[in-house]
Amino acid sequence: MKRIAIAAVAALALLMSGCGATKVSDLQSRALKPCGNFNLAINSWVGYEANAAVITYLAENELGCTVKQKHIAEQVAWQGMSTDTVDAIVENWGHDDLRELYIDKLKVAQSAGSTGIEGVIGWYVPPWMAEQYPDIKDWRNLNKYANLFKTSESGGKGQLLDGDPAYVTNDDALVDNLKLDYKVVQGGSETALISSIRQAQEQRKPLLAYFYSPQWLLSEVPMVKIDLPPYTDGCDADAAKIACDYPAYDLDKIVSTKFADSGSPAYTLVKNFKWTAEDQNSVARSIADGMSDDEAAKKFIDAHPELVAKWLAGTGADKAA
Repeated sequence: MKRIAIAAVAALALLMSGCGATKVSDLQSRALKPCGNFNLAINSWVGYEANAAVITYLAENELGCTVKQKHIAEQVAWQGMSTDTVDAIVENWGHDDLRELYIDKLKVAQSAGSTGIEGVIGWYVPPWMAEQYPDIKDWRNLNKYANLFKTSESGGKGQLLDGDPAYVTNDDALVDNLKLDYKVVQGGSETALISSIRQAQEQRKPLLAYFYSPQWLLSEVPMVKIDLPPYTDGCDADAAKIACDYPAYDLDKIVSTKFADSGSPAYTLVKNFKWTAEDQNSVARSIADGMSDDEAAKKFIDAHPELVAKWLAGTGADKAA
C-alpha cells in the first residue's frame, strides 16, 4: 500500500509540474469554474468571423467550453440577449437604438469593452477612378458622374452598391437628403461586395460602393473614400434626415447581463479580448484564403503567446503552466 501511495503522490507532483498548454481533459483537476455552454453570435462579415474564430478556439481548447455559434443578423443577435440564446456579440458597430433598448431599458445586456479597433463606414470608388477623375472624391461632384454608374438595376440613375441588408447603413437617406441622382442597390453580402470591387479595379469598371474598414481587401485594392458632409454630434439623430457621413465606431463587445454575472471563464476571455486592425486582418485574410476558422485562429495564437496570455488572464487557464 505504501508503494502505491508514494507512486500516486509522485504522479500528482509530475502532473502539477507540467507547463504545457491547457488541455480540456485537465480542467476538472484544476478546480476551475466549469464553462459549460457559450452561445456566441456570428455576424456576416469576415472581420467579425476572425474575432469569433480566435475566441472560439481559446474557449474550446483552453477553457473547456462548448461553444454554440449562432449565425444570425446583428439585430437578431441583440434580441438573443433577452431570451438567453446569445451570450456575446464580439464586434458591435454602433446600434445606439439597440443599446438604448437592451442595455438602458431592459438591462439584459452590457458592453464588455472595446475590441481595440476603430470601424469606418463610407462610400468608396476603386483607385483607378480616383486617379482618372480626381474630383469624384467630393460628394458634390457625384451627380456629374452619375451616368458612369448606371446599371440594369439602378433604373436610369447611378448605382450605389450596398452589402448585406442587415448591415448598418444610412445610404437611402443620404441619397435623398443630398439630392443625389443615385439608387441604392443591395449586393447581398460581403462576398458580393468584394467580388464587385476586385472586378471594378481589374477591369476598370465604374463602381461606387458602400464599404468599411478594417477589411483585409483594402491592402489588395486600396479603395478611395468619398468625402461626404462631415459627421457632427447629433447629425444622425433623425434617421430620415441624415445628410452627414458615418461616425467612427469604437467596435466593442456586447454581452448578456446574465452571462456577465455568471462567473464563466468565457466571459472573462471576451472581456479581455482586445487586438489591432492588423491582427484582425491577418486572421481574416487567412480565412478568406481558404483556411478553416480553427486553422486561422491557431496560426495567430501560436504566433502571439504574450497577447494570448493577456486574454486568458483571470480565466484559470493562465494558472495552468
